[in-house]
Amino acid sequence: MAIKELSVLLGVILIVIMLIIPLPTLMLDFLIIINISIALIIILVAMNTKEPLQFSIFPTLLLLVTLFRLGLNVSTTRAILGDGDAGNVIETFGSFVVGGNALVGFVVFLILIIIQFIVITKGAERVSEVGARFTLDAMPGKQMSIDADLNAGMISDIEAKERREKIEKEADFYGAMDGASKFVKGDAIAGIVIVIINILFGLIIGMMQLGLGLGEAASKFTLLTVGDGLVSQIPALLISTATGIIVTRAASDGNLGHDITKQLTAYPMMMYVAGGTIFLLGIVTPITPFVTFTIAGILIFFGWKLSKSAKATVQLEEAATEETDNKEDLRSPESVINLLQIDPVEFEFGYGLIPLADANQGGDLLDRVVMIRRQLALELGMLVPVIRIRDNIQLQPNEYTIKIKGNEIAKGELLLDHYMAMSPGIEDESIVGIDTYEPAFGLPALWIGEDMKEQAELSGYTVVDPPSVVSTHLTEVIKKHAHELLGRQETKQLVDHLKESYPTLVEDVTPNPLSIGEIQKVLANLLKENVSIRNLPIIFETLADYGQMTKDMDLVTEYVRQALARQISKQFASPGEPLYVVTISGGIEKRIADAVQQTEHGNYLAMDPNESQIIIEAASQEVERLSQMGQIPILLCSPAVRMYVRQLIERYLPNVPILSYNELDSTIEVQSIGVVNVE
Repeated sequence: MAIKELSVLLGVILIVIMLIIPLPTLMLDFLIIINISIALIIILVAMNTKEPLQFSIFPTLLLLVTLFRLGLNVSTTRAILGDGDAGNVIETFGSFVVGGNALVGFVVFLILIIIQFIVITKGAERVSEVGARFTLDAMPGKQMSIDADLNAGMISDIEAKERREKIEKEADFYGAMDGASKFVKGDAIAGIVIVIINILFGLIIGMMQLGLGLGEAASKFTLLTVGDGLVSQIPALLISTATGIIVTRAASDGNLGHDITKQLTAYPMMMYVAGGTIFLLGIVTPITPFVTFTIAGILIFFGWKLSKSAKATVQLEEAATEETDNKEDLRSPESVINLLQIDPVEFEFGYGLIPLADANQGGDLLDRVVMIRRQLALELGMLVPVIRIRDNIQLQPNEYTIKIKGNEIAKGELLLDHYMAMSPGIEDESIVGIDTYEPAFGLPALWIGEDMKEQAELSGYTVVDPPSVVSTHLTEVIKKHAHELLGRQETKQLVDHLKESYPTLVEDVTPNPLSIGEIQKVLANLLKENVSIRNLPIIFETLADYGQMTKDMDLVTEYVRQALARQISKQFASPGEPLYVVTISGGIEKRIADAVQQTEHGNYLAMDPNESQIIIEAASQEVERLSQMGQIPILLCSPAVRMYVRQLIERYLPNVPILSYNELDSTIEVQSIGVVNVE
């Protein structure tokens, strides 16, 4: 255990010893001077603290020094009433400080009590109470301000986290100070009671046990009692003043011993001031010089050591600063351009869903996101950009949103203490829960409790936990919008990676005859229809063959799709089973082919709106019929019109695959179970 931590523990043990075991008067002298020294250091540190959190252990420290002072009172009371001698320091305060006049000393003691109890302690207590209340009331507004700055890009995630922690520590600090101020109030009351007890019982002990007269007993015990009261109330007054200073101008990450020693020794010069004050106290008063000079020497030596250590730390910080002078400072006006950055994928959630991403609370969302990116890299063949995950206080507590390039694409709601149960098709009335929809596919579902989970699984329901729900939703959203995430920069990365293994192939494709932008358009067209681009060698072989023939990238995409026939067939057909499709009639294909207009920039479908609507309705009816039969609807047409059929119906049937005959592997058995036709 570190010496700093051990010193605090030993101090607490010493307090307990003082309450139980009688101490010699010389040790009492040392402890009384140490008590005064600690009070001086605390008030000096409080005066040099710029904000309360720089002295965040003050409420706990206040309790410890109050307990230490009360332990001293018990020890000195035992010495005064038991032996009639409480040491040199108390005798000095009782005779020298008040001139040997017990009445004058008692009046001075009462004045100190009034100042501390009525003026300082009462005011500090009120300020602590109001400060705690105002800090708690202001927390929501401060949190919203942090989130606004974060969303605007004015601060980073790390800065936002630090500011949130600071707000929480401020609330904890003022709440603790509200209670800690009661310690000072109770200490003042205890001081008055102890003085009265010492005087009364001192008279009784002096007259009945020591055989002293009333006047002699009153003089002896009253002076000692007043001296004891003064040496305890002067530090108490300093501590009360420090309390008022702190609350008129929060927990810490370190443990108590580390924080107390660190924060009390944060100002080495104050050690010199405290040591000099104690040294002068030994010169101008009859207090034993051995006591005051020893403590003063220790304080000055300790201050010198701290100053030396602080200089070394400053030199290291200056060296580190020189190394980072050339790095970009996010707070500088020159870095405003960084605020224009838009994250490709963002996942934002309300504060109620923070446990999803907080590993300390068992959240594994960050790990799931890593797995999602790996999974999509294997499925789609593209590198999914880093997904920005952050909380957003503007959302409902259990709500989350998914954004693609700054635009909200999808949203959902989770109940962390529930499970989502999706019906197998046959409803079980005994399964009760909160009606909802599965966000990824829009299926009706229920939020059920832990007690209903096992029963739902036995009834055939698909039961998933909230992290799985949101992971599936995020995965499907990224897959659906993968073509938007593949830009020229991402395409260049894929090309460079391919060039490491196929340099000749890449040289035949880019920069001539195709640019990176033209390659990106072909790859995006494939991703838009859920065709993986992982097999880049085959794609580039096709681009090398047909890239010189046309600049119509939509037409080039069709050639690439045909080259990927085996991959596309495997995507939709299960091994050993036929592929059920709905074919497009020859009449409709002819109408579509006749409506194609050729331009120098490419071919476009220009069909009469009424005729388009008729074809779309016919296709919708067939798709709906297949869905009711439990079949995946797939439209099949000739290669010449496939891309125009896609252009026609993609807005109305975006999830329906449209294949051409040339995209089906020869080993696949195809069965037509419907025809899109119009009268």
